[in-house]
Amino acid sequence: MSLKSIYWFDKLGKELNDRVGKKCANLGEMTKRGMRVPPGFALSLDVYQDFMDGSRAAVEIREYLRDAFPDGLQTIADFQESSKSIRAIVESKEIPDEIREDILVHYSGLCKKVGMDNVAVSVRSAGVVSHPGQYETILNVKGEKPLINEIKRVWSSTFVARAISYRVQEGLPVENDPIGVAILKMVHARSAGICFTADPNTGDDSVVIIEGNWGLGESVVSGAATPDIFTVLKKNLEIKGKTICKKLQKVSFSENGTIEEEIKHKEQEIPCLTDEEVIELARSAISLEKQLGVPQDMEWAVDEDFQGIESIFWLQTRPAVISAKANPLDMVIDLLIDSGKV
Repeated sequence: MSLKSIYWFDKLGKELNDRVGKKCANLGEMTKRGMRVPPGFALSLDVYQDFMDGSRAAVEIREYLRDAFPDGLQTIADFQESSKSIRAIVESKEIPDEIREDILVHYSGLCKKVGMDNVAVSVRSAGVVSHPGQYETILNVKGEKPLINEIKRVWSSTFVARAISYRVQEGLPVENDPIGVAILKMVHARSAGICFTADPNTGDDSVVIIEGNWGLGESVVSGAATPDIFTVLKKNLEIKGKTICKKLQKVSFSENGTIEEEIKHKEQEIPCLTDEEVIELARSAISLEKQLGVPQDMEWAVDEDFQGIESIFWLQTRPAVISAKANPLDMVIDLLIDSGKV
């Protein structure tokens, strides 16, 4: 296996983006800058490539595509069928011993760091270019064998139908698209969500927008839940506005993996964050935006095992996709249209 193929987060930074993937590099960058990031490690793109070559998965995929689609992949049905078959090939392969051993050495090291046997981790894809919501994220993975299996599942998710279609359209090899993998300790999340250091809808860069729900952040990131929304002014960290929604469902830990469950009635219409937590999230996000120079789209969680601002953890950051600032006249016209006056 290639030298330095697995990295602890505190050894990473944005300069290694092309080696470990954007998500892993950004987790390292936040860790080095003193932000609270769950401990963990990153598998580089080299590990993916060594697995695909060493297990002969890449060869088998090429042979499958040649035999099953001699005229090439052309239709949606082709992409869906090939995705199912290729993912099965990848997930059926054994990880070569040297790679498997190195992964498990790091997992054992993570368990020792946090003082827990078989610590629960999340296993997240990390492409050199962001693919939000496209590749797998697997939560609450415990133990060596499940970890190895879920890493293969994340690698196989580079062969979802959408990704295969993109590679065909761009003339790229279908059988290979290396990604990194982030493996980080799960946060025992009381609440979680996303944070934008500019309003993603209006382009207003004078505010921080925080969205959250009870439980794990997947209900917010996926859009499955209607979250609480907090607006904070950057100039003085004043909470300018709150929209507290009726929150009915949340994603929680199960024995293995996660479950969707109903939120207790008494919690449905109360804020999922305290004012102190909102302000600390905004302060920390603003600081990172200043250091990186561009608006950020971040994921956060509040760990119920900690108190105060020590309970806030950051799970991801990436440059935000922000709408252009609206022309003031256009904003007035939009408001008039919404009010039915024009």
